[in-house]
Amino acid sequence: MTQARNHLISVDDTPYYHCVSRCVRKAFLCGSEGKQCFEHRRGWITERIKTLAATFSIDVAAYAVMSNHYHLVLRIDSEQPRLWSQQEVITRWLQIFKAPDIINRHNKSALTTNAELNVVNTIVETWRERLGSISWFMKCLNEHIARKANSEDNCTGHFWEARFKSQALLDQTAVLACMAYVDLNPIRAQMAKTPETSDYTSIQERLGMSPAPLKSNDVRQQSEEQIGNKLTLVPLLAFAGNEHEDNNPKHLPFHLIDYFELVDWTGRCVRDDKRGAIQSNLPTILIRLGLDQQQWLKAATGIECDFHKAIGRVSALKQLAERFKQHWLQGKKSCLNLYPQ
Repeated sequence: MTQARNHLISVDDTPYYHCVSRCVRKAFLCGSEGKQCFEHRRGWITERIKTLAATFSIDVAAYAVMSNHYHLVLRIDSEQPRLWSQQEVITRWLQIFKAPDIINRHNKSALTTNAELNVVNTIVETWRERLGSISWFMKCLNEHIARKANSEDNCTGHFWEARFKSQALLDQTAVLACMAYVDLNPIRAQMAKTPETSDYTSIQERLGMSPAPLKSNDVRQQSEEQIGNKLTLVPLLAFAGNEHEDNNPKHLPFHLIDYFELVDWTGRCVRDDKRGAIQSNLPTILIRLGLDQQQWLKAATGIECDFHKAIGRVSALKQLAERFKQHWLQGKKSCLNLYPQ
């Protein structure tokens, strides 16, 4: 049964979520099918993801755009919108949507009554909340791509299959496993042989191998005057770079070189179908986290099948279920296998 999104996303429990959207009927609407080639649409999706990350208070930790679906690992920065001024909220929102007449008049300082100002305040607070919402982030992504593709095909109708799927990532192990799962999607699908040749993925971008390097100036660190009306493409969520940044909530709690090593090791195991065969080269990050290599490989290749609404320790799953007023969340067995007791 379809559940309300507020029963799937709880920022109080975790800011990290894995989101997936699939093309209708799982058709290759972003790939090649017969004589038709829509590979360029993967570039559309990648650019739109980065554009929205510049507008919303949502960071992109990982992404992979495939031929008939895409994956995202997102982090909600719930504190950031509270710091934005009213004008900055308006500026950001108008980068995506057209302004209602009352907002245009507000921008021209043409409002004359308190009632009109109250309406503007209500609208801006609604926008402020939406700019920190994964649901609105995905809506602005999927609707934009659907309209663009339908226009290109000169047709109407659904482009995406139902709603997007989301999974809560309750701790750093879950985030790490899900990021690796996303970055290795092209290798598992036999679309690429190595991470650096996996087009339209975050791992390729982090390695500096993307065909068209993305701009690195983060709009969230700019002043209101610098933002203007120009869309800016932002970088991926940063990894901790030194011991002073390890506990920074705005950084991924790992070192980039450790992540590269882990993805490379996992990718070779997956590609060669030799799970656990490279014992001597076991990445140190797995040792530090106390993860069994067999269970790690199973998790890094089965995030969608083996887990359900959330990934984390059983105690964390229980707390999340209580917050959602449910008796339990599925995936207990897989979580017990992944996390050492």
